[in-house]
Amino acid sequence: MPKNFRATALERAVGRKLALWRNTLDLSLTEAGERVGFSSAKLSMMENAMQPAAPFDIMALGYVYKVPISEWQSVMSQSQHAAELRTITRPEPEVFDPAADFPHLVGEATLLRTFTTDMVPTVFQLVGYTNAATHGDDPVKASMMARVRESWASRQEGNDPLAVEAVVPEALLRRIVGGPRLMKAQLLRLMEVGEQPNVSLRVVPEAYPAMGCPFTWLSFPHRQHDDVVYLETFLRCEYVEEPSKIELVSHRFTALQNLALSDGESMELIAHAASTL
Repeated sequence: MPKNFRATALERAVGRKLALWRNTLDLSLTEAGERVGFSSAKLSMMENAMQPAAPFDIMALGYVYKVPISEWQSVMSQSQHAAELRTITRPEPEVFDPAADFPHLVGEATLLRTFTTDMVPTVFQLVGYTNAATHGDDPVKASMMARVRESWASRQEGNDPLAVEAVVPEALLRRIVGGPRLMKAQLLRLMEVGEQPNVSLRVVPEAYPAMGCPFTWLSFPHRQHDDVVYLETFLRCEYVEEPSKIELVSHRFTALQNLALSDGESMELIAHAASTL
């Protein structure tokens, strides 16, 4: 393993693909390792992106798992590109789609911090709100948002709930999405999730209109997995993984929290907005 190895999001996607190949054949780590000549520990490390998956190892796994040549060659290419990303640049869209991968990272994270400007945070959205917000003209985005929402909801019902810290502007509470009845239901949903112990939902008063662009910042349980920030515009989606940029996001989020009302005050403001609908 390279010294101070830190897996990129793409390397983690490669690891999930290797695990999918094995699980499709219903093989244990030990059984698969014996077939390919790896220790179960090495295979586990590759699947969980605790160490990089070497191209030759991917080829060997593809052969043993009887994966189509074009598929394991594609994963090999991703692995090679991922190794470059740790020292050069982020993945290009044609090689890796962060928007499609993002729900997986939400499922793996321990803490999600988000700042939104035009929509309720995706993890808290009602189905109707998502559909209305995307206007039905972007089914790919709507599907991704649904997967994120479902990932968070499923985590809340288990033993490993995902903690969420969210900051939103007051103007978002006043923006009617899908009609007054749906918007009121969405605000009541915010009040409901705001009562959960692993959720912090805070509102920035309208006195502070210039707050920057939205982002989602994820933290993970493993030392090898550094924080990832997800950014989305109408032109592209991307991950930010450079430590220096993550630090800037950290400072920005702290500043937004300092501008925001307390959790209790925010709940009161949300309740007032709901009462006017």
